[in-house]
Amino acid sequence: WMMKRKRSSWRDCLASRDMLARGSCIVALWALGVCNAYTPQLRVRANRTPAIASRRDLFARTAGAFSLAIAGQSQALEENEVEVYFGCGCFWHVQHEFVEAERSMLGRSDDMKITARAGYAGGLSDSNPKVCYHNAFQVRDYGSLGHAEVVRLRIPPSKFQAFAEVYFNLFDERGDRPDQAGDRGPEYRNVIGIPGGGAGPLYAQLEQACLATGDRLDLSRGRSDGKDGDSRANVWVMDTSKSPFFVAEPYHQFHDGFKLGEDYPASYNDMSKKLLSAGLFEDSKCPAGMIGLGIGGL
Repeated sequence: WMMKRKRSSWRDCLASRDMLARGSCIVALWALGVCNAYTPQLRVRANRTPAIASRRDLFARTAGAFSLAIAGQSQALEENEVEVYFGCGCFWHVQHEFVEAERSMLGRSDDMKITARAGYAGGLSDSNPKVCYHNAFQVRDYGSLGHAEVVRLRIPPSKFQAFAEVYFNLFDERGDRPDQAGDRGPEYRNVIGIPGGGAGPLYAQLEQACLATGDRLDLSRGRSDGKDGDSRANVWVMDTSKSPFFVAEPYHQFHDGFKLGEDYPASYNDMSKKLLSAGLFEDSKCPAGMIGLGIGGL
């Protein structure tokens, strides 16, 4: 009702001794001013007062700053780390290569920031999170479940191609992996796990990495049932949502390489206990190897 008062009535209202009525007038006048500021298109005037114009400019600047903030937030969200994994033969050597890649390409000089973990993927998945190395009790044996040995990483999506190139450079010109003459069979097959697999957003980078390193290997869609074979010069591309990663036992983490004399510094080997104590990976509580030593898979 106050919006329909005549101009003379506003003066009377503001001069009223009734505190409630006078307060209502002040609120109504303030509302009119806010309406003018927020909806200038409803009251277009050629001689807009400086107060209204500056207020509109203020809102425009605020809106611009808000848009920039949203854009920055979107970029940050795009760079949220993704989980990927790479496998080609024994995971001991592969883990070391990717630890070094994390340090050099991501500046993760602090051991606590290293995300490379040895483990298993590509086989049957069920509600049981435990997957174990070969053991005398045949408890959740990764080979029986159809898994391959892999190394998992958490990296920014924009760095995926660089990490994929590290992987492809592990193969020689014929597409053989370093241990091709040694470890053989589906447990050592070549696999790469990315979100969405061959239909995911990282697949284009994977192809570019393959081409950039000499196009040594074929890329094939993995079956996620553990029945992919171990074929030379071929990589099975897995969807991490269908073929998740299972962390390996602590004694497999940050292990020396598979070749004689391929020993890494004690500071590297000690990372397993260090990260386990910090809760940065879990002990799967699997039997300790083939004969219970928990050393070199035995």
